[in-house]
Amino acid sequence: MAATKEWLNQLAADALDEPLSRLYGEEVLPMAKERLRRTICQFTEVYGEREELRVFSAPGRTELCGNHIDHQHGRGLAATVTLDKLAVAAPNRENRVSIWSPSHPIRNLDCRDLSHHEAEWGHSPSLIRGIYAAFLRAGRAVGGFDAVTDSVVPAGSGLSSSASIEILLGALLSGLYGGELLPPLKLAEIGQYAENCYYGKPSGLLDQLSCALGGVQLVDLKNPAAPAIESSPAPFPEWKMALYVVYAGKSHSDLKEDFAAIPNEMRRVANAFGKEYLRDVEEEEFYASIGALRGRLPDRAILRAMHFFEENRRVLTMAKALREKDKTAYCREMIASGQSSFCRLQNIFPLSEPEERSIALALALSEQVLAGAGGWRVHGGGFSGTIQALVPYALEKDFLRVLEGVFGTGSCYRLRIRPVGGAEITA
Repeated sequence: MAATKEWLNQLAADALDEPLSRLYGEEVLPMAKERLRRTICQFTEVYGEREELRVFSAPGRTELCGNHIDHQHGRGLAATVTLDKLAVAAPNRENRVSIWSPSHPIRNLDCRDLSHHEAEWGHSPSLIRGIYAAFLRAGRAVGGFDAVTDSVVPAGSGLSSSASIEILLGALLSGLYGGELLPPLKLAEIGQYAENCYYGKPSGLLDQLSCALGGVQLVDLKNPAAPAIESSPAPFPEWKMALYVVYAGKSHSDLKEDFAAIPNEMRRVANAFGKEYLRDVEEEEFYASIGALRGRLPDRAILRAMHFFEENRRVLTMAKALREKDKTAYCREMIASGQSSFCRLQNIFPLSEPEERSIALALALSEQVLAGAGGWRVHGGGFSGTIQALVPYALEKDFLRVLEGVFGTGSCYRLRIRPVGGAEITA
């Protein structure tokens, strides 16, 4: 039986209902099945029938706390969401990568060419070359593949679209050529290498690790080679509250200088104490030295270091609130996290565009609707893009009316937590 027909028969016989429900939730199972059916059929239309056909999924993630501190070996609290990237793939023997995608098609990329192409920086081909380079550095088998992808992780949404595609590619390659998926930490390290060294974005490990692990995770990166990981519950439905991200601005693609300045300035502070990362600096020593630092470093660098120390402690407080199902404490700390990002980290608007204040406006409107009842904070990288809000069910209509009234219909995404990270879908 042809691989396509076998997959379609399994879908029709409900053999995939359990794994799909686990990834997406029972309430959207019919849509998930139709999406998978459509993607499988698209693969056959583009590439023809294949003997082997595999399906992989990698989720987006939402940052709950730990804004811009993972690159300083700080802590992070994040959760994977049911919005994901899906790939239907088959190996080929031609050492080429072809990906049919509505947004980022790739045709016949030579996967043996692992050189840096300046024109590809910040684009999908650079990630692909970086993933292959990382696999070969780790002594892993690789080869070419053909794939059709379908993404419901909105680009620029702060849901870590780049980490999602990195984990998807890592899962796909390890599944096709390694027999089984790599462990989450190894997938995350491969993704981070590709993003740092080929894509050109100096990210920490938290985004990739969150997308690889699944669920809500407290990650301590004091030792990045062996991060401490602790799972946390997600009691938002018990609190009768919904987690939203609101797309208020534009893509992050042209804000690389703003992003790069944050780790660079934090490292300058760490270097002033003879350390490479702020995590290795004693907090009390830092605060006692601010007067002396002002003569050597810009005030913004000092403020960003203050954010690091405060946010690194706040991650533990918010994780504790989740464990103890303390809604009041969680919302209080969520708002405090956002205030620290605004006043100390200063990633709410880009310096290169003085009139860009979309995130500040979204935060102000959220406060107007949710004050005393919910939470709000910048989401992800900042400067432009998205905010996050925790909205009581009783205020959802008001929240949507106000925020979508300003930023447009469909700008608010209601998130569901997904318990599974990067995965292969099998019956």
